[in-house]
This record gives sequence, structure tokens and C-alpha cells, in this order.
Amino acid sequence: MKSLLIYLKNYKKEAVLAPLFKMLEATFELIVPLVMAAVIDTGIGNGDRTYVIHMCLVLILLGIVGLVSSITAQYFAAKAATGFATELRHAFFAHVQQLSFAQMDTIGTDTLITRMTSDINQAQSGVNMVLRLFLRSPFIVLGAMIMAFTVDAKAAMVFVVTIPLLSVIVFGIMMVTMPMYKKVQSYLDQVLQTTRENLTGARVIRAFHREDQEREQFENRNEQLASAQKFVGRISGLMNPLTYVTINFAIIVLIYVGALRVNSGALTQGAVVALLNYMSQILVELIKLANLIVTVTRAAASGNRVADVLAIDPDMKEEAKMQGTDAGTAQNSGTADAVSGQSALVEFDHVCLTYPGGGDPALQDISFAAYPGQTIGIIGGTGSGKSSLVNLIPRFYDVTGGSVRVHGQDVRTQSMNGLRSRIGMVFQKSELFKGSIEENLRWGNRQAAQQDLEDALMASQAKEFVDSKPGRLSFRIEQSGRNLSGGQKQRLTIARALVRKPEVLILDDSASALDFATDAKLRMAIRQMHHQMTIFIVSQRAASIREADQILVLDEGRLVGSGTHEELLRDNAVYQEIYYSQFPKEEDHAE
Repeated sequence: MKSLLIYLKNYKKEAVLAPLFKMLEATFELIVPLVMAAVIDTGIGNGDRTYVIHMCLVLILLGIVGLVSSITAQYFAAKAATGFATELRHAFFAHVQQLSFAQMDTIGTDTLITRMTSDINQAQSGVNMVLRLFLRSPFIVLGAMIMAFTVDAKAAMVFVVTIPLLSVIVFGIMMVTMPMYKKVQSYLDQVLQTTRENLTGARVIRAFHREDQEREQFENRNEQLASAQKFVGRISGLMNPLTYVTINFAIIVLIYVGALRVNSGALTQGAVVALLNYMSQILVELIKLANLIVTVTRAAASGNRVADVLAIDPDMKEEAKMQGTDAGTAQNSGTADAVSGQSALVEFDHVCLTYPGGGDPALQDISFAAYPGQTIGIIGGTGSGKSSLVNLIPRFYDVTGGSVRVHGQDVRTQSMNGLRSRIGMVFQKSELFKGSIEENLRWGNRQAAQQDLEDALMASQAKEFVDSKPGRLSFRIEQSGRNLSGGQKQRLTIARALVRKPEVLILDDSASALDFATDAKLRMAIRQMHHQMTIFIVSQRAASIREADQILVLDEGRLVGSGTHEELLRDNAVYQEIYYSQFPKEEDHAE
């Protein structure tokens, strides 16, 4: 939690003024019992009505000044706490953006959401409470004890015994509950995960009649969270009754001692009332301090969870900035094609990839080269490593062996912005954002001309359905494209990638929702686009990649075949098995 305090650096003034005004308020509050003692001993004791009215006006003045001080302190505390939370969220979000896909897979999306929302809110409440009460409550407690000694030293010994005893109760409960609150937040992660999975997968759950099982799982996790909260709540709840019992027992002792002192003439009645008021102030402040401790304990646990993520060092760093991020910088380096004399645009050199926490490698000893203008088809069974392979090109994951080169330079030594600006990526799952069709297309290129958008829609075979939408490009898309069909979403995501006019276009099984005719038109249109692209097509369909210049056949993370459709159909058993499973009639003809 201490490491997060740097996000208060822009609010140093507020962080100082808030407790100072609270201590000013506390100072006036400590004067009140002395004024009351004077009213009883001097005003009432002597029957001096004017003195009583005068002292009452003093009490009103103390109350007004104290109220103004309190409001001012609350303003500065709220401003500092809100600013702290805002800067922390910005820093947290920016840090998460720097983490690699592998690290985000390890941490988990659900816990990141909880830490950015609930945990930071808890930390904000903690900062607010600390600025308001952390100095005020101890100041009142110690100040009341000191003021009690100025009234009567012997009677004040009750305070000397009571305050350390109360400190043991308060801080003992704090030490016990702090790790428990951290555990409660982890249970909240699980509840959020279950909720998120049920909301995003509602259709699948209903399709397989899993409602009862999912409801049971949610209830179990929710009950686990509730039980943990109740348990730690019971321990925290001991604070108020224990402090009340201790304080009230001290008041009984104080009244007894005060009565004996008044009877002996060593103490006045007003002084006894002042001592009781100081003891009552201690009681009230310790109750506030107890609530503060509970809030700070939860805030510290939440703050530590946020700090844990911020402490993670991104494992994917730019080792050296590429001198110039344009395509021409390293164009002449790399492997040359023996036929055309061109340099390879993308090269895989004995590439291996093992995911964090994974057992067997996802990719093993992959080597090939792709040249400008070529179409590379990638095919293989489920889990063979097709998506893993293409995710290495824009450096979503780092290789664990070998190297991936673009324009002859290792992607790990290039600027990520420069590298990814030259690559258009269409994922397996179509991701669209809430907004107009035009806004979604301009994610590919903010400065794209209107004609570029139209050309991309035409090539992606999306123009027909876009023209049928009211407002065309201004048609509003709901979150995740809920108001579009699967095929429409896929075509729009392809159009978004084409708007960028990339050097490398990666289609990761992005036409799975399209019929064969539309898929064929799409591939033909992309080939005929004015600018030359190297295209990677990942597909389960043999028909989608049969016209590719080079087809890579993957099996269990290994490259088991490379060549044209005719070569592989003649010589490669894995490709034959995939192809003939989809075109059995051709198999019969071949026999």
C-alpha cells in the first residue's frame, strides 16, 4: 500500500491541509470541557448569570469554528482521495496495457477488473478516512489524557491505564483481520469470474441446459464470499463492544475516584464533569478509530492487491528502437528468394513457443519464409498451433526459442508501434465496439479517406449489408456487435484491417461464419487490391487455402508439411487426411 502513495504527489497541499484543519477542529473540541467546568464552578456555583451567558456564547463560537474547520478538512480530504484514485486507475490501466498476453493470461481478466474497480475504490475510501481521522482521533485521545492531567493528576491515572488497554484491543483486531480482508477480495474475484462467464456465455449455457449447475456454482461461490465476510465481520464487530465495555468501566472508576476527591475537597464538581467529558470524547474517538481501522485494513488489503499488479515487470520489452518504423528501413535485409530475388518479408527461424505454465511446447522448430505479395495458408487440426504461430508475427507473444523476423530484423528489436502499424490482424473471435460502423472501421486508420472505407467494405464483401442498414456508415453497432450476425461481424473486422492497408494481413480463421461462395469472393477481392500484401490465412477449410502460394501444415505444434496444394496432396499424409475429410468425392475419384 505504501508504494501507492506516490499517486498523492499532485495533492500534497490537500493531503497536508485536510489533517491540519481536522486537528484545528479537535483543538476547539478539547477546550469545550474546560469551558463547561468553568460554567459549573464559577457561573452556576456563584450564581453569576452573565458569566454563564458569556461562556455559552464562547461554546457557540467554538462550535461554529469547529464546523467550518471540519467542512474544510472534508473538502480537502475528498479532493485528495478522489484525485489519488483517478491517477491510480490511469496508472493501473496504462500498466495493464504494457503487460504481455502471456502475463494477462496468467493474472486473469476477472481479477484485473476487480482490482481496477472494487480494490481502488476501497483504497480511495481508506485515503479519505486516513486524512480525516488518522491524526484527529489519536490527537483527541492523547489530548484528552493531557487535559485530564491539567485538571487532576490522580484522577487522570485512570486514563493512563485505559488508553493502552484500548490500543491493544484496536490494533490486535486490526492485525487479525487484515489478511482476512485480502482473502475476502480473492473470493470476490471468483464471484465476478462466475458472473462474467454466465453473462457472456448465456446462450451456450441455455443451449446445453446448464442453468441449474451454473446457478449452483454461483450460489456456492457467493456463499463462500458471504461466509468469509461474516467471519471477518464478526471479528471486526468485537471492536465496538470491547471498547464500550472498557470505556464504561473506566467511567465507573473515574466517577468513584472523582466522588472521593470531591468529598475530600481536592476536586470541584466542574472538574469531575470535565474529566467525564474527556472520557466520553475518548470513547467517541475510539469508536471512530475502530471504524477507521476496519476501513484502513480493507483499504490496505485492496491496495496491496493493486500494488501486486503494478509491481509486475512487463516481460515483453522493446530491446532497441528500430531506426525508422517505415517499411523501407530494413527492406533489403533477410533471406532472398532464389527465383525472384526478393527479400523475405516474414521469416520464422527454428521458432519454439511454450506458454507460461504450459507443459509441452505449443510450437516446435518452425522454419519458413514469406515473401511480399505471397499468400500463406496455415492448416492443421484443433490445437496444432495455428493461432499461436500467427500471434508471434505482431509479437503478441515472445518466442521461447529461435526468432521471428520482419524485414530481416527480429521483432523483439523493433518498435511495437512501428511493427504493428504494418500488420492487419483479424482474430478468430470478431471484436466490434459500441459506435457507428465508420468509427469501428477507423480503428484501422484514423486518417483514412472516405474512399478507403468504401474500398475496404467492397473487398471484405461487407458493402451489401452495410448499404441495407439505415444511415450506412453511421449505423450504430451495439457492444460486441450484438445487433449483427456472425458473418456480418467477421466481414466488418476484415474491412477494419484492410482500411489500414497493411503490409502483412493475418486472417486467423476469420471467415468461418461465411459461406464458401462469399469466402471465395473475399479472397479474390483481397488479392486484387491495389497495394501488395503478404497474406496469412489460418483456416480449418482446405478450400480457403488451396490457392495459397505456400501452405503450412501443422500437427501438434510441428511443421509437418510445406508447399502448394498439389504438392501436399500428393506427398503429405496429414494434409491428405484433412483434405479428403472435407472432399470425399475427390478421394473416390483419385482412387
